[in-house]
Amino acid sequence: MKNCKFSLLVFCISFFCFLLVSNQACRWHNHTKQTYSHKQSHISPRPCSLPDPTTPPEEPPTKPYHSSGIFDVRSFGAVGDGQTDDTVAFKMAWDTACQSDESAARILVPQGFSFMIQSTIFTGPCLGGLVLQVDGTLVPPDGPGSWPKHISRHQWLVFYRINEMSLQGGGVIDGRGEKWWNLPCKPHRAIRFFMSSNLTVQGLKIKNSPQFHFRFDSCRNVHIESISISSPAKSPNTDGIHIEKTYDVQIYNSVISNGDDCVSIGSGCYDVNIRNLTCGPGHGISIGSLGNHNSRACVSNITVRDSIMKGTDNGVRIKTWQGGSGSVSGVTFSNIHMDNVRNPIMIDQYYCLTKRCTNQTSAVFVSDILYSNIKGTYDVRSSPMHFACSDALPCTNLTLSEVELLPAVRYKVSDPYCWNAYGELLTRTIPPVSCLLDGVPRSLLGHEIERC
Repeated sequence: MKNCKFSLLVFCISFFCFLLVSNQACRWHNHTKQTYSHKQSHISPRPCSLPDPTTPPEEPPTKPYHSSGIFDVRSFGAVGDGQTDDTVAFKMAWDTACQSDESAARILVPQGFSFMIQSTIFTGPCLGGLVLQVDGTLVPPDGPGSWPKHISRHQWLVFYRINEMSLQGGGVIDGRGEKWWNLPCKPHRAIRFFMSSNLTVQGLKIKNSPQFHFRFDSCRNVHIESISISSPAKSPNTDGIHIEKTYDVQIYNSVISNGDDCVSIGSGCYDVNIRNLTCGPGHGISIGSLGNHNSRACVSNITVRDSIMKGTDNGVRIKTWQGGSGSVSGVTFSNIHMDNVRNPIMIDQYYCLTKRCTNQTSAVFVSDILYSNIKGTYDVRSSPMHFACSDALPCTNLTLSEVELLPAVRYKVSDPYCWNAYGELLTRTIPPVSCLLDGVPRSLLGHEIERC
């Protein structure tokens, strides 16, 4: 019995020693393996989902994407530092959004960035409506020295054959025109819509275009609202908004100060409504010039009302060249305040940019023009009302009501000027207009007038 107990004790002690030695061996073996692995073994590349914390992973190329119909130009590679050429990124964003089946795809120009774009044509038609949301800044190359020689200098951003588009936002479109204005060459226009329809321009600030800030050619159903256009008073040919062969136009609640016409209305325009526009400095609101190079011009159903002309060279003006044909008719200027305007009311059918224009027998026929509730002050260097109509084709049916215009400084009130102008006064005017002719001119009796 004692031998058994002794044998059991010896066995337990031996087993315990064996376990102790084995554990030490395992610990030494594992440590050696770790050390060996650290120094010698080849580690396979980690998957992309587990980047090495000691080395920042390379950014994969940004792929075009959109979320909820929004196409951020940065997702297409635009940088927005004002110097990098972002033209390709904008074109990619446009093409992608244009072919999107979203009901109203939105191209986002984000706030806080300035994007430089070369001369570009954004082309339609698109699959659906499109919104270009400009919350940042858009700029062209900085002056003629930076403008690529192989790219046309006559236009910058062109939207062609677009149906149902909105150009909107709280951002800025800066034409960088300062380096162009004193050059003899004709610089580019900032923004042009061509052969497009159902357009909206809203909320933007546009400044310093080398020439026209906005131009609409052969467009239909254009709505412009709550925009600001600005360039210096001496910047040449910087019309705020010019429309040509465009109809169903509304221009509302906007401020324009520039070096030329705030709004100019060219041939082929009709059904144009301008309301609550503040203009100045600049050349006022003009219909024309029309009939240049003996061309035919047609303008009708134009209304300008509830607006302010402040320090402008002209207020409301119709200007035509000698030798033209066609007609201007159905025009209403109503409820307009003049503040120190040089030519508040003007019809000039002898418009000429040089002293070499010759007298011609044909002219654009001007008729059915209403001036109602036009009040304020005028610059004494010119007559407050100037009706210079064609010798061969007099102006007819000019109507004045509640027109009161006084000199801006204490000075003798100037008389209105009339030449071959026929019309009537519905109320007394200040100053009195005694030069308008009554009735129908004899030269028109028995003659069929060419109207549009």
